[in-house]
Amino acid sequence: MPLLNSKKRFFSKLNSRDLSASQLSLLVIFGYLFFLGTSIGVAQVRTAPKPEFTLQLLHTSDQEAGVPALKDAPNFSAVLNALKNQDANRDGKPDYPNTLILSSGDAYIPSPFLFASDTVFGGQGRGDILILNALGFGAIAFGNHEFDLGTGLVADLILPKDNYPGTKFPYLSTNLDFSTDKDLAKLVTADGQEASKIPNKIARSTIITLNGEKIAVVGATTPTLRTISSPGDVTVLPKEFNDRDAADIAALAAEIQTSVDTLLTKNPEINKVILLAHMQQIAIEQKLAELLKGVDIIVAGGSNTLLADKTDRLRVGDKSAGTYPILKKAADGNPIAVVNTDGNYRYVGRLVVNFDGNGVIIPFSIDSKISGAYATDSKGVATVGGKPDPKVVAIVEALKKVIIAQDGQIFGKTNVFLNGWRGDVRTQETNLGNLTAEANLAIAKRYDPKTVISIKNGGGIRDNIGIYTFPPGSTRSQDVIKLPPQANPVAGKKAKEISQLDITNALRFNNGLTLVTLSATELLAVIEHSVAAIAPGATPGSFPQVAGLAFSFDPNLPAGKRVKSLAIKDGKGKIIDVVVKNGELVGEANRVFRTVTLNFLATGGDGYPFPKRERVDLTSKDADKSKRTGLATFAADGSEQDALAEYLAANFKQIPFAQRDVPAAKDTRIQNLKLRKDAVL
Repeated sequence: MPLLNSKKRFFSKLNSRDLSASQLSLLVIFGYLFFLGTSIGVAQVRTAPKPEFTLQLLHTSDQEAGVPALKDAPNFSAVLNALKNQDANRDGKPDYPNTLILSSGDAYIPSPFLFASDTVFGGQGRGDILILNALGFGAIAFGNHEFDLGTGLVADLILPKDNYPGTKFPYLSTNLDFSTDKDLAKLVTADGQEASKIPNKIARSTIITLNGEKIAVVGATTPTLRTISSPGDVTVLPKEFNDRDAADIAALAAEIQTSVDTLLTKNPEINKVILLAHMQQIAIEQKLAELLKGVDIIVAGGSNTLLADKTDRLRVGDKSAGTYPILKKAADGNPIAVVNTDGNYRYVGRLVVNFDGNGVIIPFSIDSKISGAYATDSKGVATVGGKPDPKVVAIVEALKKVIIAQDGQIFGKTNVFLNGWRGDVRTQETNLGNLTAEANLAIAKRYDPKTVISIKNGGGIRDNIGIYTFPPGSTRSQDVIKLPPQANPVAGKKAKEISQLDITNALRFNNGLTLVTLSATELLAVIEHSVAAIAPGATPGSFPQVAGLAFSFDPNLPAGKRVKSLAIKDGKGKIIDVVVKNGELVGEANRVFRTVTLNFLATGGDGYPFPKRERVDLTSKDADKSKRTGLATFAADGSEQDALAEYLAANFKQIPFAQRDVPAAKDTRIQNLKLRKDAVL
């Protein structure tokens, strides 16, 4: 018996994930010699290693359905199902029977798509969830946009009601404590249960069994959640988080590791773990990869980073932001893969990878011709030979009828493409940013004529107004042709007209407007904060779009000391007041400027340091549309959508808007000194 126990300890050690490949080799040799020298008169104990396990992971994040999803969601279903059911050798069996379908969050977002569900399915966002159910997601992590309209909507979407089934999958997050929120506490269930047994529930982790093989799935959400969304009374851990602080990243890793360790301890037969991490910056997911133990794959989310390899055909104009997958060395010495794709149903991510008998991924088993990003445009669907899921098509067609009706309500015209690209509005001035900031300023002046400044966050702009296309046969981004909105004969819309749908799709959050008073010192602090998160590869939602002022900044200087010049300017560009010159505050520090901003930012959203005094919220609380003023009654008075619609109707109904978007090097309101000389003053 002592000898048998020694052998059990040996094989237990051999199966440990804490050993490197070289250590395993030495241990095997030692064990072999050990058994040769001690097996006389004792029956040989043989333990066959587990065979390799092949996993097909089909993944996405940031589905965030807007108007483009009317086409892209059905196409996504076609590509997803073609990959899931692929039968290359035509033997009647799928090539990869062990298939997982997962998302790392932001499954929906306030948008015309989400709001149309209220009419069609009796509740906001239900169409989004019905699509996810039809696609067969096994689990989804909480992103930030799930909470944009509060925890009451989250609960309404998860729970079944009447003929609505709710989520047929669990929502996951290990670093969010839902017990403190009255809407969501009742939905929390025990961790580590089979996903199929906990639909309509919230947990830290779950288990999905594929043909007898158990795979652990853990969720995690950005700790910046409270500053970028509205999570109610949900407790976010760690409570203090700076993405540039290694200690804070380590604290987040520790939160995740606790869940991983607990799950593996309770389920010692499991040796495969996937983390769904919605961190907003893929750099954070990569740092986590090097700090975690026992995790094999991280599905990143929130950054819309398109990872792809050279064999992947991307949508026209798209560029890879990194190789698929990103391979790192985890804290246990094992390889770990980080995967991500662009969102909005534009790509299906596919990772086909082998695990060895100890549950460690085998990097060289990843074939770039198989794994990578699969575009969901028409050509992508044709390439894989897919057909849209009839259920998804039916859901989308029902929503489409409501959405198209909004496209016939016209408020203005534009001769130019209005730039709402995520990568632009979060890093530079754009013409759409200028237009919406001007609209906010105009409506604010009606309430208080002394208002001179408008500041909003680029992250609140969610799409372009207009379309982009390419010359026949071209796929080069430099050949892109950007055009104003196209005609929609079905809705009675003419080319170049800006509709209610254009407005609601671009400004999906429809933030309320708020008046605040800023001293010169406070104004400088606000503008410094607005450009503090600029860094290589970063697209922070806090980046500003402004009216009534112009400023320059040097992104190479330390955050908080970047603003070099700042001036208040009238509508014709004439300087009214110089606030900053040569990086120094000019004049009386306590002189004040009446400013309009978004109520989200006024209450600390995106970390903005707006003072609380003399605050006036402009949004009407009256839900009765008949009592709303002006031409635009589809949105509440004093909201962003209402402001833009009224501004367009007053200024660009007959004479089209004509301010073309320009490269960052030619921007005048927000001058990046890395790209141009300072001309603010």
